[in-house]
Amino acid sequence: MKRPLSHQFRARWLGVSTTLLMLGAPAAALAQETLPFPPKPSGSKAGPTIAESTYSPLPAKSHLPANAPNIVVIMLDDVGPALPSSFGGVIDTRTLSRVAGDGITYNRFHNAAMCSPTRAALLTGRNHHRVGYGQIAELANDWDGYSGRIPRTSATAAKVLGYYGYATSAFGKWHNTPANETTAVGPYTNWPAGQGIGFDYFYGFLAGESSQWEPAVVENTVRVNPSEGKKGYHFTEDMTDKAVSWMKQVHALTPDRPFFMYWAPGASHGPHHIFKDWADKYKGKFDEGWDVMRERVFARQKELGWIPKDTELTPRPKTLAAWADIPEDEKPFQRRLMEVFAGYTEHADAQAGRLIDALDELGIRDNTLVFYIWGDNGSSAEGQNGTISELLAQNGIPSEIKDHIRTMNELGGLDVLGSPKVDNMYHAGWAWAGSTPHRSTKLIAAHFGGTRTPLAVSWPSRIKADKTPRPQFHHVNDIVPTIYDILRITPPKLVDGVSQDQLDGTSMTYSFASPTEPDQKKEQYFEVMGSRAYYKDGWIASAFGPRVPWQTGVDPSIMKWSPKNDVWELYDLKKDFSQAKDVAAAHPAKLAELKQAFDVSAKDNKVDPVGGGLWSAIFHPEDAPSNPAKSFSFTQEVVGVPEFTAPKLGSRSNLVTIDADLQPESKGVLYALGAISGGVALWVEEGKLNYEYNLFEIERTQLQTSTPLPAGKVKIEVETRKASGVRPAPLDIIIRVDGKEVSKGRVPRSAALTFTANDAFDVGRDSYSPVSLAYFDRKPFAFNGKIRHLKVDYLD
Repeated sequence: MKRPLSHQFRARWLGVSTTLLMLGAPAAALAQETLPFPPKPSGSKAGPTIAESTYSPLPAKSHLPANAPNIVVIMLDDVGPALPSSFGGVIDTRTLSRVAGDGITYNRFHNAAMCSPTRAALLTGRNHHRVGYGQIAELANDWDGYSGRIPRTSATAAKVLGYYGYATSAFGKWHNTPANETTAVGPYTNWPAGQGIGFDYFYGFLAGESSQWEPAVVENTVRVNPSEGKKGYHFTEDMTDKAVSWMKQVHALTPDRPFFMYWAPGASHGPHHIFKDWADKYKGKFDEGWDVMRERVFARQKELGWIPKDTELTPRPKTLAAWADIPEDEKPFQRRLMEVFAGYTEHADAQAGRLIDALDELGIRDNTLVFYIWGDNGSSAEGQNGTISELLAQNGIPSEIKDHIRTMNELGGLDVLGSPKVDNMYHAGWAWAGSTPHRSTKLIAAHFGGTRTPLAVSWPSRIKADKTPRPQFHHVNDIVPTIYDILRITPPKLVDGVSQDQLDGTSMTYSFASPTEPDQKKEQYFEVMGSRAYYKDGWIASAFGPRVPWQTGVDPSIMKWSPKNDVWELYDLKKDFSQAKDVAAAHPAKLAELKQAFDVSAKDNKVDPVGGGLWSAIFHPEDAPSNPAKSFSFTQEVVGVPEFTAPKLGSRSNLVTIDADLQPESKGVLYALGAISGGVALWVEEGKLNYEYNLFEIERTQLQTSTPLPAGKVKIEVETRKASGVRPAPLDIIIRVDGKEVSKGRVPRSAALTFTANDAFDVGRDSYSPVSLAYFDRKPFAFNGKIRHLKVDYLD
């Protein structure tokens, strides 16, 4: 029986019928509330024998409308709204301009201010806390809204579209798998490829960031090392090769089957890794600094009509340095960091262009719906004052710029920035300029500098190109409802036997035909680590929260923070595009209304406790996801163990015991944790043991035994004792051979959380990026002897 469309669905669809041609659909597709679809019935009848049977198979039935489009979602990382040249920015973005020129754009589109939360909302059509992502996967905790697990009650678009007949794939950065479930043995239920999340194919990295030169990559459920032994390798190019190949295979092998692709490179999240010639394109373009850049971008945004003529440029925060405050001898370092970032970002946009080229080559561009989301959050200020090793900030370790410049010069000078030898990230001033004309940056959910991102949508056969930006207020959770609306898919109520949560997003199809259609998304909350806002009918109330992303270290006062004491701001967005004028004092009733609405929404979406994302990030880093074991036992075959699942050799008191066979010619790594940007390693060379604690490149503690190692079966012990009550804590190291102390020393400061997001722990080699410069050119510097057993015991 044919079920009629709901009134809301019908009105939404008819509102764009002048631009969007109706897609014919089988009646069952309009109201399918249970997935998967029931098995195709047989039209044949079986008798006792073939002679007494009839063979008459029913024709295959499509669950999709005729001419259902291919769908490509492109999303870059950590890029602010003011960066692309397409909309007045400083970075050449020809692909974004190409997609925008073929279709329409949105200048009031929003994200969740943080990586994992935005991606979870994008893929499910729900609010990020509702699907367990109030915090990034690596800092998840036990509250439902912060679990780091997309629940089966919120099936992803990949899962639903797969059941409807789409081929599905994801490439690049994932960041939505629990950090302690990323080893080679899974469990795989929360990995992108497979039954849980629903993509048919995945090629990329599971963590929040990665070296682009030496990434730890997963292909479906197999961990691979694609850069090993290759010169000129870069991950963004590699993932694009795989994506283009996948598209061509789907088109060749199942030409009538549409595909859904999610292409999300690591660019331009730190570390900023790019070929020198791409960075050199921008030499001299940032010499005048971030204050001048911001003013010039603001003027171009107005000239292009990307922002309203009456928009005001918001002021620089008092806690952020002006360009004039930067010492002259430091400015070349700061300029080059931005040049590298710009080259890295343009390179990613160029790789996205290869996807569009492939669509043209296959003759399917006209019937491909492309969503180009410029960023998963605003520009990142986590580089703080500019750095050669960006995880210093996440570990709350203050540092002096002179130490970064000194190390950079030791490694080769300005040209080393962007190379495999550093994990550089630019000064927060550049991130602020990249958010023009808005306030703040990534990690601030209160201001549009953290949450606003340009969106371009094209579908040449259905959407008429229009240069006028759509001003309707929308959010990444609206992409999935838009896709379902276009395909006339009823959001399922039951998937794999599990009842489904409501969709929180609103279809955007009503706005495709005209930029003057009234907003249909009336309300939306934002919250990340206590920074929060509530939008309703053209107003937004905002509370900045307890953290300032561009300030170094951890302010002790944060431990006493309560959301009840925050001061709220109020903005009338009908008159104020950039949140330039706080009108809270003039409209106390409106502010109270929106604050109350936030509280109600917080309860409904599992946001409570407000600021819950701070638990593992600040209050209790020891509760961050990790391997719960207190003792580990490894053999030489155990390599590529993701750091979040490995023993915490650099941040906890521990004893490493190695039973090895040594000979005079023995050499190579016995164990390594981390990468060139930070880590711990022990290796044998020239008959001696060498130990290094690499504190994010700015401090390297190195120990070496003075006497030759014995031959034969040898017991090696490395004891680490962490000082209590100090942060960052020093470590006392003692090395013993066959029970005799042979070396000792003190690590002045240690990492509180992690050395890397995506590198690994290895026994008998150093996979991916090497911890020590001592064997940088000999990576993976595999041990040429036998390690019979390596054991790690925690001592705390």
